[in-house]
Amino acid sequence: MAYNLLKGKRGIIFGALNEMSIAWKVAERAVEEGAIITLSNTAVAVRMGEVSTLGKKLSAEVIPADASNVEDLEMVFSQSMEILGGKIDFVLHSIGMSPNVRKKRNYDNLDYDLLDKTLDISAVSFHKMMQVAKKMDAIEEGGSIVALSYVAAQRTFVGYNDMADAKSLLESIARSFGYIYGREKGVRVNTISQSPTLTTAGSGVKGMENLLDFSEKMSPIGNASADDCADYCIVMFSDLTRKVTMQNLFNDGGFSSMGMSLRAMDQYSKSLDEYKDENGNLIYG
Repeated sequence: MAYNLLKGKRGIIFGALNEMSIAWKVAERAVEEGAIITLSNTAVAVRMGEVSTLGKKLSAEVIPADASNVEDLEMVFSQSMEILGGKIDFVLHSIGMSPNVRKKRNYDNLDYDLLDKTLDISAVSFHKMMQVAKKMDAIEEGGSIVALSYVAAQRTFVGYNDMADAKSLLESIARSFGYIYGREKGVRVNTISQSPTLTTAGSGVKGMENLLDFSEKMSPIGNASADDCADYCIVMFSDLTRKVTMQNLFNDGGFSSMGMSLRAMDQYSKSLDEYKDENGNLIYG
């Protein structure tokens, strides 16, 4: 059901790749709620993915760009304002990638050149995006900028690796830049910490299926889906949240507030023997 929450608003969605992408769902919901948008992803992603199909479906221009490159970002904002006919009301940063995870490097054996790439792509690009937009005065007064995060920014999850560092940095950037952007331009900056979601990027995380099952069992109302996240983003883009900024907002069915659920405790007690050595000592992963 549409409520016209974004009627007359202009937006840029970074990171849509295919139908598994949260950004893809957000783009669909934004247009459904009355917005006009542009879509952006890397040239390789545009060529290899299905974002062009989404663009045609939503009558949205696709602008190939590297979000970690300042000149590319300047081009995205200038072209988007020209295409959409004015300043931008909302931006979604749905970008994350770890070469260390892809190469299956453990956290205590990181390639530091690859770590630099992880942080630049997954977090510093958010700072670059806002710095470019602010210098260009590209965001409308009272506009909303949202980046997608994960609870691994605060807690350790086996297999999430250096992406946890990237998400921690991402949330810090949202607070620091949110203060400046809010005071000077009235622009809101927030992050949404989403349940583990089986996106193309998420499927590369070690043990993702088990993580999905664990968080489902731990969360009082279950995992939030990509569609649920899209709904949350729409509310954050709308005028209904015009006084919400510098927040990390959990959209995870209550997982982030849980210690141990009855179902998880029961499962835990049944499976301990699988993680003991021949001497009966517990093996820590």
